Amino acid sequence: MTIRVLIADDQMMVREGFSVLLNAMPDIEVVGEAVNGRQAVERVRELAPDVVLMDIRMPEMNGIEATREIVASDGVSKVLVLTTFDLDEYVYQALRAGASGFLLKDASARQLAEGVRVVASGEALLAPTVTRRLITEFSRMAQTPRLSAAVQAQQYGELTERETEVLVLIAQGLSNAEIASRLVVAESTIKTHVSRVLVKLGLRDRTQAAVFAYEARLVTPG
Repeated sequence: MTIRVLIADDQMMVREGFSVLLNAMPDIEVVGEAVNGRQAVERVRELAPDVVLMDIRMPEMNGIEATREIVASDGVSKVLVLTTFDLDEYVYQALRAGASGFLLKDASARQLAEGVRVVASGEALLAPTVTRRLITEFSRMAQTPRLSAAVQAQQYGELTERETEVLVLIAQGLSNAEIASRLVVAESTIKTHVSRVLVKLGLRDRTQAAVFAYEARLVTPG
């Protein structure tokens, strides 16, 4: 199946460059562009793309607000944040808003295409080492309040002991294979646990699970 992509960036050269690179791939098609966050939200409603390449800094409505609206109202389109720096102070906020990961703007054509494929498949585009570094760094800087004790108890109290253990290991940046090795079980078993964690917590992917674990203080930076 062809992956349908919307590119949201206020720089025409970025939009055109990414369009050329992605349209050259046999399994990817750029179906639309947006010059700001507000237009991105509107275009998602019109086109229902599989993946939105979302710049963070845009006029009228920034990428964080646009991501939040798309995730809340759409539920189908995945958002892949575009950033110039891998520790951009806004990346953490974008992940909290529902983005499935982030990609550097200087990514190669191969990295760009693979990133789109990964996010379209429902996975999070954050390598374990990047997850660990990113979440640790920005959980220190987050200005939003942590989850209250009552909310924590209600939400992750539904997890089994093993599911909670898996959630903590996700937040520490371990892949499914690494978690399986750590817990001495089959990788397929871990995949099942991860799926149940996401369903019970109402989360989109393992990146959101990592953010949740830090904000619930199941894991602390360090």
